[in-house]
Amino acid sequence: MAERKAAVERNTLETQITAAVNLDGTGVAKLDTGIPFLEHMLDQIARHGLIDLEIEAKGDLHIDDHHTVEDIGITLGQAFAQAVGDKKGIMRYGHAYCPLDEALSRVVIDFSGRPGITFNVEFTRASVGGFDVDLFMEFFQGFVNHAAVTLHVDNLRGDNTHHQAETIFKAFGRAMRMALAEDARMAGVTPSTKGVL
Repeated sequence: MAERKAAVERNTLETQITAAVNLDGTGVAKLDTGIPFLEHMLDQIARHGLIDLEIEAKGDLHIDDHHTVEDIGITLGQAFAQAVGDKKGIMRYGHAYCPLDEALSRVVIDFSGRPGITFNVEFTRASVGGFDVDLFMEFFQGFVNHAAVTLHVDNLRGDNTHHQAETIFKAFGRAMRMALAEDARMAGVTPSTKGVL
């Protein structure tokens, strides 16, 4: 399989973001976003997905975190789309259940070429670590739209908001790892009856 790396830069009047990914990495994350709790979650993607991530973001955090979080999702989605390329030889589908104490989440992903998200999460608090948990949906929506994946996120149970969020991001990383894995029996083959994704 060819080297699966990409770097993307996105500049708007609200944010300036660079994102680099190595889909065949070792789980190293270099993050500088100005949003500590989001960085903690992004680190879960890297470590559990064995994906190297480098993200640098400057945004209008004096207003709130919304634009920066959404644009990180967009930029990361673009980087993933570039890095995965034509999708030949990948597993395509990935799923994972991840627990953390009382919390349990399930994430299922399909590198389908069709953006779609179902996000069934009822956080027990409105914020954690100073972070507005509503913005997690904005992050995933941005990612899905630009990576062109179908994503189902379900928090099955949890009382602690930090645990709920962390299980989601751990499961997301694990599901990505499965979906992006090379399938030796599908080498050079697009995993679709259509012949294209």
